[in-house]
Amino acid sequence: MDSTDTSPMDSSGSTPIDDPKQNLTQVTNSIQKTLGILHQLYLTVSSYNVASQLPLLQRMNNLVLELDNMTRLADKCTIQVPMEVLNLIDDGKNPDEFTRDMLNGCIAKNQITKGKTDTFKSLRNHLLEELEQAFPDEVEAYREIRAESAAETKRFVQSQNKLPNGDMKVKTEM
Repeated sequence: MDSTDTSPMDSSGSTPIDDPKQNLTQVTNSIQKTLGILHQLYLTVSSYNVASQLPLLQRMNNLVLELDNMTRLADKCTIQVPMEVLNLIDDGKNPDEFTRDMLNGCIAKNQITKGKTDTFKSLRNHLLEELEQAFPDEVEAYREIRAESAAETKRFVQSQNKLPNGDMKVKTEM
């Protein structure tokens, strides 16, 4: 047996690992090992003779063991793949097309939402201008209330040690 015909059991480890990245790495390694075994099988079968019967059987056994190992590792690995990606692969297309299309769709929706937001801001400013001409005292009181409310919210956020976007400030002591 050569060095690539080792038992597949050594790639799974003896302790259970719940780290998704580690699980994915183990499955990827098992796939690579299976591909190596398949390549060896191809070479053995393509130049088959009576003397290569024992290596062929050993490699077949290693393939079965590695496929079993891969199945066990895959059971611990949970990856959700959208059906659209699988359909693209079945159609012989690049799955990066799905990612590109999704990204372009998000960009388009973002632009639409931004346009709506800008329109509402413009409408608000226009309405405030119109209201200020008709009711200058009330608009001035409204602006003072808004400024006080914004200042109070800012003080509250700062007292909670949070950033305006909801993140926490990290204190570093040196």
